[in-house]
Amino acid sequence: MTQLASSYDPKSFETALYDAWEKAGHFKPSGKGEPYTILLPPPNVTGTLHMGHAFQQTLMDALIRYHRMRGYDTLWQVGTDHAGIATEMVVSRNLALEGKGETRDSLGRDGFIDKVWEWKAHSGNVIEGQMRRLGTSADWSRSTFTMDPGPSEAVIESFIRWHEQGLIYRGQRLVNWDPVLKTAISDLEVESAEEDGFLWSIAYALEDGASYEHVEVDADGNETLRETRNYLVVATTRPETLLGDTAVMVHPEDSRYAHLVGKTVTLPLTGRRVPVIADDYVDKAFGTGVVKVTPAHDFNDYQVGVRHGLPMINLFTPVAALNENAPEQYRGLDRYEARKVILAELEDLGILVEAKAHKLQVPRGDRTGQVIEPYLTDQWFVKMDGLAKRGLELVENGSITFVPGNWINTYRHWMENIQDWCISRQLWWGHRIPAWFDEAGNCYVGRNEAEARAKAGLADDVVLTQDSDVLETWFSSQLWPFSTLGWPNETAMAERGFDRYLPSNVLITGFDIIFFWVARMIMATDSFTGQIPFKDVYITGLIRDGQGQKMSKSKGNVLDPLDIIDGITIDDLVAKRTHGLMQPKMAEKIEKATRKEFPDGIIAHGADALRFTIAALATHGRDIKFDMSRAEGYKNFCNKLWNASRFTLMNTEGSSFSGVPQPRTDAEKWILSRLAKVSAEAQQNFADYRFDLLAQCLYEFVWNEFCDWFLELTKPALNGDNADDAASTRHTLLYVLEAVLRLLHPLTPFVTEQLWQQVAPRLGITADTLSLRTYPTAAEFAGDYAQAEADVEWFKGMVSALRRVRSELNVPPSKQVRLLLQGGQATDPARVERFTSQLRFLLKLESIQWLAADAQTPPAAAAIVGELKLLVPLEGLVDLDAERARLDKEIARVSSEKEKSETKLSRFTDKVPAAVVEQERVRLADWNSQLAGLQEQRAKL
Repeated sequence: MTQLASSYDPKSFETALYDAWEKAGHFKPSGKGEPYTILLPPPNVTGTLHMGHAFQQTLMDALIRYHRMRGYDTLWQVGTDHAGIATEMVVSRNLALEGKGETRDSLGRDGFIDKVWEWKAHSGNVIEGQMRRLGTSADWSRSTFTMDPGPSEAVIESFIRWHEQGLIYRGQRLVNWDPVLKTAISDLEVESAEEDGFLWSIAYALEDGASYEHVEVDADGNETLRETRNYLVVATTRPETLLGDTAVMVHPEDSRYAHLVGKTVTLPLTGRRVPVIADDYVDKAFGTGVVKVTPAHDFNDYQVGVRHGLPMINLFTPVAALNENAPEQYRGLDRYEARKVILAELEDLGILVEAKAHKLQVPRGDRTGQVIEPYLTDQWFVKMDGLAKRGLELVENGSITFVPGNWINTYRHWMENIQDWCISRQLWWGHRIPAWFDEAGNCYVGRNEAEARAKAGLADDVVLTQDSDVLETWFSSQLWPFSTLGWPNETAMAERGFDRYLPSNVLITGFDIIFFWVARMIMATDSFTGQIPFKDVYITGLIRDGQGQKMSKSKGNVLDPLDIIDGITIDDLVAKRTHGLMQPKMAEKIEKATRKEFPDGIIAHGADALRFTIAALATHGRDIKFDMSRAEGYKNFCNKLWNASRFTLMNTEGSSFSGVPQPRTDAEKWILSRLAKVSAEAQQNFADYRFDLLAQCLYEFVWNEFCDWFLELTKPALNGDNADDAASTRHTLLYVLEAVLRLLHPLTPFVTEQLWQQVAPRLGITADTLSLRTYPTAAEFAGDYAQAEADVEWFKGMVSALRRVRSELNVPPSKQVRLLLQGGQATDPARVERFTSQLRFLLKLESIQWLAADAQTPPAAAAIVGELKLLVPLEGLVDLDAERARLDKEIARVSSEKEKSETKLSRFTDKVPAAVVEQERVRLADWNSQLAGLQEQRAKL
C-alpha cells in the first residue's frame, strides 16, 4: 500500500479511484436489501455537463451512495435523450462546417438519419464521461438511450394503446411554429420577452348603412369629439394577419356597439365581409373596445373562433411567407415584408388611423431566436383532461410528495388548466409516428404497416405511406420510469427488475419541467402500469452566478463543472466561451466578461470540492447563487481533512486495533459523544433532503470539533507518560477518523476513499471499498459520555478564552505565561486539576495558581469562563495602556451581547417553548457574570 502523499492533489487519484469502483461493479444493484431507485433526468445527447446537471447529479449521487452504505439495493438508472430538434440542428450545423455541400435536404431522410447516428456514436456519449468525472456512481451497464430498441418499442406500444382508447387523435389545431426549423415546438421551447413594437389602428368599414355615435373625452371627462361613424377602428400589433380575419369583436355589455352585433364589416384590402360578434374576451377599456379576430394566427383568437364557429384561414407557409389564401399580390412575401406593403397600402387608402409605439411580449424559439408563429396545421394530439384529473389526484392524495411542498401549487395550476398535447413534430430524427396514409388521405394506425393493414382489412395493392412526422421528445421521455425497466416486453421486464424497482424513490429535477416532464411521467406511468413513477419529487432551484444573474453565453458567465474540477487557463476558457459564436461583437463581449471574472483562469478544485459546494448551496429556495469563492473554501476543507488524516496516520504508525475503543480520556469520550450527535443529524438531513444543512453540520463537526479541537486534545495523551491513555487515544483517533470518512463519503467520495484505504487496515477492516461500508449511526458511538462532554466544553471555553488573551496581547506562541484563577463554581477546582496537564501543554503555562476570592490581584489581562476569572499577569508581557484598550473593547463586545439577550427575552411571547426561554436566561446570566468580571478588572487598571 502506498504512503499518503504529503499534500492534497485530487488530480492524482480521483480518476483512478472511479475506474476501480466501476471495474469492480460497485455501482450495480446488489439484489439484496430494500430497493432504492433514482431516475436520472436524461440529458440531451447533444449536450455537455453544465452547472444544472452537476447540481442535480451531485444530489442524486449523494442519496444513492448514502442508501448503498445503508444496505439498500440501489439502482441509479441513467441514460440520454435523443433530443430531436437540438440534434437535428447540431448535425445540420456540422454538415455546413464540413463544407462538402451536404445539407439535411440534399441527403434525404435516410441519409440524414445515418449522419445523425454517426454523430451520436462519435460524440453523443460525451456527457456520460463527464458524469463519471463528477463521481456519479450509476449503473452504466444499464445506461439507456431513448432511441434504443427497448424504449422505441415502449413508444410504439404506448401510442397504439392510447389511440385505441381514443386518447390520441389527429386534428387541425393551432401550434407554436418555428419557421426556421419548420416544425411545431412545445411551450417549453418558447421564450417570451418584452420588446419594442407598434400598435396600428385601422378603420374597418361597416356594411349595409350601419353606424354609431363616437364620443371622445379628455382626462377631466370633458367631451372633445362627437361624431357619427360608419366604420370601426381596430388596433393590432400584426397588421399582416388582417388578411386572415374572420370577425371583429366587441364586449357583449359594451353599449356603444351593442346594436352592431350581427352586422358586418368589409375587411380592408380584400373586400371580404366578416361579422361583428360579441365575446367576454374583449376588454372594453382597452383602445376602442373593438378587436380583430384571426383564429388561425392567435391562440386567444383561436379559442374565440372555436366558440363562435368562425372559419380558420391559414395565411402562411411553413417558412412564414404568405400563401395561396392571401390575395395574389401578397403571395410569397415574408411576413415582415408583407407588413410593410400592407401598411403602405392602408395609408394610401386613408384607413390607417394611427401608429404608436407599443411594448409587447414577443415569443421566440429558444433554439433559433426566430419569432414563433401561431400556425394552424394537422397534428397528432393526446386528449389530456382525464389523464390530468388522475395525475392531480395522485399528488393531492399523498401518493406522490413534492419537496419543497409549495411546488404542488404550481403542479395543480398547470394540471387544472391543461390543454390537449400536440405530440407530433415535423422532423426526421425521432420516433416515427406509427400511422400510414393511403392515396385518399385516410389514416391507419398500427404497431407496424402489416398490423395497420390487417386492422383495416386493406388489400395488398393499396399503397400506404408512413406519416413523415416524429413524436416530440417529451413523449418518449414520459415513459422513462418504466421503459428503462423493460416495459412492455415481459422478458425484459423480468431481467431489468420492473416489479422490484418501480416506483423509484425520488426524482430530482428543476422546476421548469414540472409540467412538461414530471406531470407527464405521473400520468403515463399510472395509465400504462397502474403505478406511480416515483414517491418524492425534489425540486431544485435555478443555478445563477455569484451576482444572481442567470448563466448564459451572451453574458460570459457560464461555468463548466469540469473547468472547476480540473482547472482551465484564461485563454482556453475564453476560447470555450466564444466557440461557435458567429458575431464578433458578441465574442468580444464574452471575452471581456470572462477576463474580468477570472483574470487568472480557474484553478483545479477537484470533484469533491465542487460536490461539497453544491450540497452547501442546495437550499429549498428558487434561485441558487454559485460563488467560486465557496468552491475554493471547500477545497480548503478537503485539504484540512487530508492533513488531519496525515496527523492521525503519523501518530498511529505501527499501531493496529480492532473493535470499538473503550475511551479512557475525557477528550475521547467527548468526541464520541459529538460523533453520535452529528451522525443522527446527518441521517435526519438526508431524510429531509436538506443537503445544505447536511453539509453545514458535517463541515462544523469535521473542521471545528475533529480537526481543530480533538486533534489538539489528543496531543497531551499522545506525548504524555501514560501508555494506556496514549494507546486508547490512538485507537479512538483512527476509529473516529474512519467514521468521519464514512459520514462524508456520499458528498466527497474521492478524498474519503483515498484516505480510508490508508486508515482501514490499521483498524483491521478488510472491506475493499469505503463505498460499501455502513453509514454511521448514533448507536455506534453511544455511551455514558454526558459528564465528559460537559467537562470538555468547559475546557474548550478555558482554552479559547486564554488563546484570545494571548492573541490580543501579542504574546509569542512559545512564551510561557502565568495563570491566576479566582472565584468560579464549585466544580471548577476539580476540573482545573483534571485538565492541568492539557492546559499547560496547549497554552504554554508556566504555572497555575488559585487566588482567594478577596485577594488583591496584580495588573493582569482578564477573561471570564462562567463565573471563573482567568488572570494573566501583565508584568513583563505588555504595557498597561494597551491592556486597558483591550479590556474596553472586550467590555463593549460583552455589553452588546448582553443587550441582544435582554432584547430577545423581552420579545418572547407565551408561545415560545419554556426550554428556549430558560436557555436564553442562562445566556444572559453568563453575559452579566462576564461583564461584571471584566469591569472589575478594568477598574483595577
